[in-house]
Amino acid sequence: MAQKPKVDPHVGRLGYLQALVTEFQETESQDAKEQVLANLANFAYDPSNYQYLRQLQVLDLFLDSLSEENETLVEFAIGGLCNLCPDRANKEYILQAGGIPLVINCLSSPNEETVLSAVTTLMYLSSPGPAPHPELTTMAVVQCMLRFSLSANTRLRNLAHIFLEDFCSPSQVAEARSWQAHSALGIPLPRTEAPQQPWSKEVPRP
Repeated sequence: MAQKPKVDPHVGRLGYLQALVTEFQETESQDAKEQVLANLANFAYDPSNYQYLRQLQVLDLFLDSLSEENETLVEFAIGGLCNLCPDRANKEYILQAGGIPLVINCLSSPNEETVLSAVTTLMYLSSPGPAPHPELTTMAVVQCMLRFSLSANTRLRNLAHIFLEDFCSPSQVAEARSWQAHSALGIPLPRTEAPQQPWSKEVPRP
């Protein structure tokens, strides 16, 4: 059973978050790391914590944890990033820190929650900004979303539909579908599921 983080709830919010970060960095227990990262991901849901989390470099902690072999740590880390990236400053930090390929790698996770958070995070990162990031809609990503659009998981299927509709051009979808007979460039569905009918985006006729 995971031990509770050794923090004093009376030290104030910043002090409490600092204690969580210190606990994560110093503990050797994987269970403790999981619980602390889950707590930090929950704190990331509250916009009033954004400044503290940036100050404590929790965004870097989440990004670094995406490369962990422990799937539970990856799930909580991408969940934390998903909670943070609706904020413009957090989004720009993730983009500047090279977070896009780390998030894309999460699409190949066998954990459905990790995949759902990764797709949602990519959608937030794809939202209008000062500069385009074409790596968010590469062939591999679009093909992956086409496969996810066939998922038996309703949440994943719906998210994939939204991504294809709102963040990909008709030509990108058509090109990706032309290669669909092969594979999603090594990015599998998170579960072995019965495929649904292929998703189709209507292209206006000239």
